Order: sequence, then C-alpha cells, then structure tokens
Amino acid sequence: MSYIELATALIFVVIPLALTLVLRLGLERDIVIATVRSIIQLLIIGYILTFVFESDSPIFMLLMILLMIVAATQNIRRKGDGIPGIMWIIVLTLVTIEALTMGLMLGLGIIPFEPEKVIPISGMVIGNSMVLSLLFLNKFKDEVERSDDVIELILSLGGTPKVAIDRSLKNAIRTSMIPTVEAQKTMGLVQLPGMMSGLIIGGADPMEAVLYQLLILFLILTTASISATLVGYLAYPRLFNEKMQYIGLTYRKGK
Repeated sequence: MSYIELATALIFVVIPLALTLVLRLGLERDIVIATVRSIIQLLIIGYILTFVFESDSPIFMLLMILLMIVAATQNIRRKGDGIPGIMWIIVLTLVTIEALTMGLMLGLGIIPFEPEKVIPISGMVIGNSMVLSLLFLNKFKDEVERSDDVIELILSLGGTPKVAIDRSLKNAIRTSMIPTVEAQKTMGLVQLPGMMSGLIIGGADPMEAVLYQLLILFLILTTASISATLVGYLAYPRLFNEKMQYIGLTYRKGK
C-alpha cells in the first residue's frame, strides 16, 4: 500500500466524523486526535522496526520489548488508581507473561529467535495482557467497592483477608476472561482474526496463516488467565494492612 492509497483510506475516518457531527455526539475532537496519534505512532514504530529488523541485534530487540512493557504499564496504572504499588504489580505481571510465553515458544522451537517473529508476537502478548489487566482492574475495583460491608463482616468473624476477598477476586478474574473465551468460540466463523487476515493480504499461504493465528489464540488464552490471576493475587493484599484490617481502595480514604 502506498501513502496515496493510505490517504484515500481516510474516507473511513471522514464517515464517523460526519456521523458524530450530524448526531451531535461531541466525539469530533477525540476522533481527530485518535487518528492523528495513530498515524504518527505507527509511522514512527514502522521506522523503528525497520531499523531493528535490519540491525538483527538482540539488544535492540529487547529494548523494543521493554518499550512495549513500559507503555502498557503506564496505560494500566491509571486504571489501578487506589491500589498501592499497582505499577510494580503490573510491571511484574507483564514481565512474567512475556518471559513465560516467549521462553516456552523459543525453548520448544515453536518460533525462531528472530526480531521479525519475536517482536510482533511479543506485542500481541503484551497488548492483550494490557487489555485483560484493564478489564480485571475495572471489575475488581467495582466488586470491592460494592462488597465493603461483606468483607468487613467476614474479617470481624475471624476470616482471613483471602477468604474475605475471595468472591470479589474470582468474580473479577472470571469476568475479565469471558470476552477472550467467547471470542475464540466463534473465531473463523464470525470473523477472520487480524494476524491471519494480515498474512493472507501479505500473500502468505492461508493454511500457514491459520497455523500462526492458532498460535496467537493459544497465547491470548494463556495471557488472559495469567494476567488476571497474577494482578489479582498480587493486588488484593494491598487492600489490607499488616494487622489484616481492611483499608480498601486508598483514594477513597483520601490518601
């Protein structure tokens, strides 16, 4: 695709802009900002990836993955407002998931240690981990805020913090995983996944595209379960003090 063809494709931005203007939805500024930012960010990352691929250096490859983790952490951290130490919990979660998934793939010989393979797949793993962590934190904070009285009651009756928070924690983990599980049930019937479509458009054999897409689907399922579980079990102790007293979300206490 040429830059001229890309410019022509901006018609797909004009359509939602026109709709939001006609319906007075007030989203014009957000659409323009999102479009401009996506163009700039993707063009920059395109040049960076070209340099990294051509250099074929493990150092640049690792720096690229580190940049992804830092960017994802900053995005998730805002959703975790009120949970002390949430930034380091997110960093540990993302690093663990990346190390586990990439270690298994490279160790089992599923993919070669090449920037062209490692960086895109790492981006998908980290990106999906970010989305799942956001979903979990959103649901977890909502569950905790609605269960204040129940949590304190269980503690007052001699229950441990783990017992008191168990229902809220597992509800949040379950809810954050449901979209991933449900999406996989209809994959290939309702939609052709992004990676598979991209490979086919790029001229790859459809069956090779299917195999790579299945790899990504399996990775996403692992990412969904580990992300929510790690963030949840690392975060919930922060809602209690050293005396096992419930302190809740700290922003609600003015801290």
